[in-house]
Amino acid sequence: MTTPPAPSSPSLPDLRDLTPARVGLGRSGASLPTDALLSFTLDHARARDAVHAAFDVSGIMAGLAGLGIAPHEVSSQAPGRRDYLRRPDLGRMLDSASRRSLEGLGITVCSCAIVIGDGLSPTAVNVHAVELIRHLLPRLAADSIDTGAVVIASGARVALGDEIGAIIGARMLVMLIGERPGLSAPDSLGAYLTFAPRIGLTDADRNCISNIHRAGLSYPEAAFRISWLVREGLARQITGVALKDESGGGSSQNALPGCDKSDTQ
Repeated sequence: MTTPPAPSSPSLPDLRDLTPARVGLGRSGASLPTDALLSFTLDHARARDAVHAAFDVSGIMAGLAGLGIAPHEVSSQAPGRRDYLRRPDLGRMLDSASRRSLEGLGITVCSCAIVIGDGLSPTAVNVHAVELIRHLLPRLAADSIDTGAVVIASGARVALGDEIGAIIGARMLVMLIGERPGLSAPDSLGAYLTFAPRIGLTDADRNCISNIHRAGLSYPEAAFRISWLVREGLARQITGVALKDESGGGSSQNALPGCDKSDTQ
């Protein structure tokens, strides 16, 4: 009887087909080969460009208008990108004019509010936010969940949504924000869900769906996960570590309670 051959280990080319990680780059003397070095340099430049890209507020507003949405525009206390990057705390607080503007809307309660913030990758938000909302709104409507307000926030960290949500009385807040760029994904969008948002919450109080981009989580899949968590979060009156993603919508690594890829937001 012939013994079947033992399965062979994956080769380096096999591994490269399975991951965008830099696997088996080789070497030239004590250094990387020129092609590998140039590829790394290019990806690093793209990541840096994503951090410093302009937030296309007018383009996002136009895209939302095409969906029948009239968003409200606010800003954090970070006066510019340099301050935003050096002072994360400023990105977590509304400036006084924005606070007065939101208070003047007269919204005292809404089932679900959506905040679109630039975060650490305005590029991701510019590219993906409107299309994700296009897929999300029908799912929320199917669950009879009304989107009471949509807010575009410049200079935003994740926690800025807590103050926004508290002012407008949102029972559930969905914040779409650019995640910290990586060498393989400079345009990754994240969605953070918070029940009963208020100042002082931590990442343990939120659910995060990450890696929304062309090579990651698709718009339909992300919208499915977000809508499930919104519905269940409202029904159970919880989000964060107390609410596990049981939607069956794919790999659980993309919906982790309390995760935060976008730095100390």
